[in-house]
Amino acid sequence: MNSLPLIERPGEASLKLMKKPARADYTLNELIRERWSPRAFLPKPVEPGKLLSVLEAARWAPSSSNEQPWFFLVARAEEPEEFAKLLGCLVEGNRVWAKAAPVLMISLAKKTFAGNGKPNRTASHDVGLASENMVLEAVAQGLATHGMAGIEREKIRETYGVPEDCEAIAAWALGYAGEPDMLEGALKEREQAPRERKKLSEFVFAGKFGKPANVVT
Repeated sequence: MNSLPLIERPGEASLKLMKKPARADYTLNELIRERWSPRAFLPKPVEPGKLLSVLEAARWAPSSSNEQPWFFLVARAEEPEEFAKLLGCLVEGNRVWAKAAPVLMISLAKKTFAGNGKPNRTASHDVGLASENMVLEAVAQGLATHGMAGIEREKIRETYGVPEDCEAIAAWALGYAGEPDMLEGALKEREQAPRERKKLSEFVFAGKFGKPANVVT
């Protein structure tokens, strides 16, 4: 169906795990090249030390005025009640596959500055920066992540008692990537589909909006 490489992990000779490195036009850091978003996860717990490293990476992300407006709700499969609670805050289409991930998280943004209560218009942006730090550290730890926009925001607010000045942004599945055959139907097809991205000239402009910058043409 495609030419994406499959790998075997030591001690898991019968398990074919897919790698989908970015087909970059220019040099990239290997963590960025190797990062992708699988939906198949192995039933293997994430070691506490690795999870803490992933969260520590989020902690050290940059933010406007060093406000650090991010929060993360975390649930591990080893804690079934907490896991079911967070899983229930995802839309059905995500629950179908995310239930197999050993760790689920929800990122939240504080929409006002702590010092003066004024709106923080970059809060969601900064949560995105923290999330990307987390994602890349996960790759460094041999883990995989999959971000989800499909969440029940009001249910999250009610379930977890989220303050009014905070907003749920996204959910995250974290764990060890599995094999495409662990999925069925359209999910399996999406797992195997090649990764695609816009060309730089489609979003890097100069002079006026829509005019590609000379450096990318």
